[in-house]
Amino acid sequence: DGDMPDVDFRLLAGLPLTPEQWKTLTRNAPWQMTRMNLNTFARHGVFDGELDGLVAARLRDPDAIGRARVYPYQLLVAYANAAAEVPAVIREALQDALETSLVNVPELEGRTWVLVDISGSMGSPVTGQRPGSASKVRCIDVASLIAAAILRRNPVAGVVAFDTAARELSLNPRDSLVTNTGKIAALVGGGTAVSSAFALLNSKAAAGDTVILVSDNQSWADTGNGATQTMREWEAFRQRNKAARLVCIDLQPYGTVQAAPRDDVLHVGGFSDAVFDVVASFAAGQLGPGQWVGEIEEVTLKSLA
Repeated sequence: DGDMPDVDFRLLAGLPLTPEQWKTLTRNAPWQMTRMNLNTFARHGVFDGELDGLVAARLRDPDAIGRARVYPYQLLVAYANAAAEVPAVIREALQDALETSLVNVPELEGRTWVLVDISGSMGSPVTGQRPGSASKVRCIDVASLIAAAILRRNPVAGVVAFDTAARELSLNPRDSLVTNTGKIAALVGGGTAVSSAFALLNSKAAAGDTVILVSDNQSWADTGNGATQTMREWEAFRQRNKAARLVCIDLQPYGTVQAAPRDDVLHVGGFSDAVFDVVASFAAGQLGPGQWVGEIEEVTLKSLA
């Protein structure tokens, strides 16, 4: 029958359960377990119309999202990895949940710029190349999501995309996260000139309090000697914006976390949703140099396999 013992889902998932037992598991699953096991449920024939609406309602429930303190990144992963067998009503619910999860993304004070690397290498899986288990979520998807989420929470924020040249993007802050993330991600391709993004800001005498650079490489590894064109452009930006702070997010830092020895530049290696909180704390001046390493070490790249 469909009766199931009240034990951890992981103790049951490997057992030869009947379709009715799988439905019972699904019916009683908590929010996070539901998000993380949609493909498993689909594989076991749970979605035949009876539970589709119940699961969709659970996923988009604002109270459940708040209790789970889920962030957009987790939901982007679920949306991107949802198998074709997962019903459309549930995939749409994931989009609704993605919008609701923005309440967990902190607002940044003042004028913010997000500089998104759209070079060709950003098309690689954010977890790196893992034969047979590489994530469907690419570096460009994560970078685009960061920009779209910050834009929604800070409508006066600006987004600059760069490869070998930079251009400011015209995005509607009220568009859905999926829409704006897709618009930015569609631009991927080309070489890399990080300094071009800063040069564009300087050419328009842009004002700003926080600048967030999202890339997939270690292009900032030499900031300590202050000799790069990028750093020269940043110094020029700071001449106009004395209190400005720069956050450099390297999505694929090859196991290293870089922190430039100066109080206006923060380096983050890898990405998890915790990055949003670290960025907000740094932008608000609540992280001193001695705290950076401890905070950033808590930000680890989650497996998206």
